[in-house]
Amino acid sequence: MGNPFLLENRSIVITGAASGIGRSSAILCSRCGATVIMIDKNEPGLRETLAQMEMGNHVFFPQDITEYQRIEQIVSESVAKTGKISGFVHSAGLTLTLPFRVTGPAHYEKLYAVNNIAGYEIAKIISKKNYVNENGASFVFISSIMGVLGQEGNIAYCSSKGGLVAAVKAMALELAPKKIRVNCVLPAVVRTEMSENLFKTISQESMNNILAMHPLGLGQPEDIAYAFIFLLSDAAKWITGIGLIIDGGYSAR
Repeated sequence: MGNPFLLENRSIVITGAASGIGRSSAILCSRCGATVIMIDKNEPGLRETLAQMEMGNHVFFPQDITEYQRIEQIVSESVAKTGKISGFVHSAGLTLTLPFRVTGPAHYEKLYAVNNIAGYEIAKIISKKNYVNENGASFVFISSIMGVLGQEGNIAYCSSKGGLVAAVKAMALELAPKKIRVNCVLPAVVRTEMSENLFKTISQESMNNILAMHPLGLGQPEDIAYAFIFLLSDAAKWITGIGLIIDGGYSAR
């Protein structure tokens, strides 16, 4: 029996691949033998990610994923270049900290467009017979521990991430006949460019409070990317419809 964690001869689509968790996921997928299709509107970031990957037939598309009408063309071009798709990681996402009293429709719409709708649209298109590997596939979404625990000032963000937890259950049931597994990962605070920028705007006391919430310290992008490798691989072939919590002990308190 071969190594079930390898991703050889598989094409994996990754959104948000220009930085953070998406970049780590693309790099690790390439090291596990996959051909990676990267989507992100940050072209210089995509090129930097590509430079850190193992050699392969990888491709990237500098594209805003909320331009939904472009998604099928990208998927079609990808399949023509790399073969049918065996995996999808929706790592692209936005965050927002804002009191409920000043959060308006535009805030929700902006977050849901990236965090939820774009991911659902890409998954829907990949799952078509013309694009998905006939041997099956695995879709993985990034949710957040805030999607199940909640936090003051984060109603828009928490609701978008909570929506993913519910959506993967429904999607998993509907796509199971096509041998497509669907799961999500729920991280706590991970040290990415996004979180580091946030840390620059808060007091040391607030930073200490955040650190104290994580018994094992803050996460690194690869901590989440390794979970993606597992869920994409045959090692997780009997896992679908779950939310995998990876939070350094945050939710144990």
